[in-house]
Amino acid sequence: MDPITLLGFGAAVCTTIAFLPQVIKNWRTRSAGDLSFGTFTVFTFGVVLWLVYGILINSLPIIAANVITLVLNVVNLGQMVLYRKPRQGKA
Repeated sequence: MDPITLLGFGAAVCTTIAFLPQVIKNWRTRSAGDLSFGTFTVFTFGVVLWLVYGILINSLPIIAANVITLVLNVVNLGQMVLYRKPRQGKA
């Protein structure tokens, strides 16, 4: 594998695993209330665009990183919905 592809994979690993601690924290605490649903939604859409781009240019590092990042962000979004506390109405 050439050095540029290795660099791409290294960057992909770093940016992808950055979301793993958040998924683990959400799961352990059963809470995701401090996370912005809007931010994660827009970011996830961006990841989808990066994935399509990677497929179009046939870049394995971009494809692999964004598939994994997409899965982690979908899990984060699911946890945000699953762990959402019901709003309490005004008395």
